[in-house]
Amino acid sequence: MKVALDTNILAYAEGTNGVEMKEKALDLIQQLPAGSVVLPTQVLGELFNVLVLKAKKSPTSARTAILTWRDAYPLSDTSVTVIVNAVDLAADHNLRIWDSVILSATAQAGCRLLLSEDLQEGFTWQGVTITNPFAATPHPLLDVLLGRSES
Repeated sequence: MKVALDTNILAYAEGTNGVEMKEKALDLIQQLPAGSVVLPTQVLGELFNVLVLKAKKSPTSARTAILTWRDAYPLSDTSVTVIVNAVDLAADHNLRIWDSVILSATAQAGCRLLLSEDLQEGFTWQGVTITNPFAATPHPLLDVLLGRSES
């Protein structure tokens, strides 16, 4: 099963929300099976902004982080199809366009889960379910992916 990571998961892993969230995010990422993670390209752009604007890192330091994440996982590009589907998704479900781009790219990559603390828990579109990996009760698909459940 393939899974995509939203910007906030990577931002936490970079330490933008304190040590405790950094440890939680890194622990989650390390538990994900090899070859299961995909990053929507949009996430990298958003992460750059978070690192520079919120975390006050230098653009050079943020670029290094972006390139490291790019090298760590396959990317799902923001193609014309992704954008057109994202516009439909945003219009039909009243979502922000950039969140829709991430969800559309996630679906295009054949992922079953989009891990995000910011997006609507349980929302499913084109076979992709959004779930908060830090929720008290993990989504059953996440439990399966992490080997904590058999079905």
